[in-house]
Amino acid sequence: MMTDISQIDAALSPIAGKRATARIEGDRASIILDVTGLDGPARDAIERDVKAAAEGVAGIATVRIALTSQRTRRLLIAVASGKGGVGKSTVSANLAIGLQRLGRRVGLVDADIYGPSQPKLMGVEGSRPTAKDKLLEPVATPFGVPLLSMGQLVAPDQAIAWRGPMAAGALGQLVDADWAAQDTLVVDLPPGTGDVQLTMIQKHKPAGVVIVSTPQDLALIDARRAIELFVKAGVPIIGLVENMAGYACPHCGEVSDPFGRGGAEAAAAELGIDFLGRIPLDIAIRSASDAGTPPAARNGPEALAFTGIAQRVFHWIEQGR
Repeated sequence: MMTDISQIDAALSPIAGKRATARIEGDRASIILDVTGLDGPARDAIERDVKAAAEGVAGIATVRIALTSQRTRRLLIAVASGKGGVGKSTVSANLAIGLQRLGRRVGLVDADIYGPSQPKLMGVEGSRPTAKDKLLEPVATPFGVPLLSMGQLVAPDQAIAWRGPMAAGALGQLVDADWAAQDTLVVDLPPGTGDVQLTMIQKHKPAGVVIVSTPQDLALIDARRAIELFVKAGVPIIGLVENMAGYACPHCGEVSDPFGRGGAEAAAAELGIDFLGRIPLDIAIRSASDAGTPPAARNGPEALAFTGIAQRVFHWIEQGR
């Protein structure tokens, strides 16, 4: 009895999905099984289950399985700003969680070497990564987004006074870590246009960059410089985020604009780039961030702005950029 390849595929698909590729020669099935991102017990389990399923197909007497693994080609999404203090790290953390909730397998790299804040934002302050085969292993967070940060490698009060080459080397250790099955890395860059940004562009080649600014003219001047850097380097600008846009008084509800309003949206239109959304200056966002529970991980009203931005970035990714 001749066995059709479709019978093998039908038997293996519920177990291995697209990980298994089969070939039939007479009554023998040869299967290549991709175990990328699986640990030892998971590899053993899927190999055992695939073998049993193939042996259960009529006409198959012998099953041979070859395991293969390849390093995942990951998408790097950088988050940058022209200056500090505009909420870039908060946007990065919530973007990572938002993309994860939309179906991407996301890791978060805190490349803000001199001022790492992601361990606190992600609720894992005091945690330390381990190393395996000379590669750092990211720290799990409560939100399903693994994290690596210089803030996990030095004492909380320690000042990091490194020259450019050392900072660039640290970036390489964070990006080239053991990210397992993560298909997307959100990289929280330092403010400005220095060595870390240049290393990111030249060595790690981000797929695109999100620029964060407040509506204030002074912040937008620096944001334009950051945009120019990435455009000249050929890195696509995913879009511009306007942060700290409007403050609603918790007592009377009146909305004021201490940093102005609409400046980033107008700049995006002038520069011909997408405007990704506006985030209000909200006490609830500040409180949640300080508590290590980013708003995007919750379902409150303060999550809406971040959810909308994540959806637009997700759409950019899924549409092939």
